[in-house]
Amino acid sequence: MIRPYILAETNWKSVKATTYEVAVLPWGATEAHNYHLPYATDNLQADFVAAEAARIAWEAGARVIVLPCIPFGPNSGQLDIPLCMHLNPSTQLAILKDVIAVLQRHGIHKFVIFNGHGGNNFKSMIRELSVLFPQVFTCALNWYQAVDWHAYFDEPGDHAGEMETSAMMHIAPELVLPLAEAGDGAAKTYRIQGLREGWVSAQRAWTRVSRDTGVGNPRQATPQKGARYLNACAQQIGTFLVELAQADLEDFYA
Repeated sequence: MIRPYILAETNWKSVKATTYEVAVLPWGATEAHNYHLPYATDNLQADFVAAEAARIAWEAGARVIVLPCIPFGPNSGQLDIPLCMHLNPSTQLAILKDVIAVLQRHGIHKFVIFNGHGGNNFKSMIRELSVLFPQVFTCALNWYQAVDWHAYFDEPGDHAGEMETSAMMHIAPELVLPLAEAGDGAAKTYRIQGLREGWVSAQRAWTRVSRDTGVGNPRQATPQKGARYLNACAQQIGTFLVELAQADLEDFYA
């Protein structure tokens, strides 16, 4: 069945008859996720949650349109891992400028960057975009931070751990290898205190941190955990999309 809130699936007949209030751009990455998850993990997750959130918003009357996912992100710490695709932040900004120019031209004034990759950081870009396109409200969300991981997982992990593995077991089980084939996701931490505690930031050299590219043990992952968590995220983000669609940009602050 055609989903009218997914641009890649809908058609010109539907598009020209609809006044869209919010555009959503999923943005992922193409990178190794331990031995057992596909390189497209971030893209598949972002697409899935964006679609579910948009469905919830659409059924509540919000006219949301989800754009095709951008499948590459910054992976400067993984350049030595074969086919981990790297996109410079400056390239991301150039893409966003072109996308927002199209949205503005067609009267869509609310834009959500729907992030699914920990290496993506759009905050400084949004500052620049707000100057270049003051008529388009641009914001970014990390879908995986919409609800607390720890309410759904015993040991969520940071990359290809229990959370991401559970999510992929629900979204695309046919792409997940048996957990017996996964690495344990053991990871080293910084020796320097400020970096270790997170109030100093730097680019991690990934293959020096992890033997299997994972950070977090996936052993306790289940599709049931993934389904509950993904549904909670979609519900939370769907509510946000409804509120954003209804918001008056000229009366945005209480």
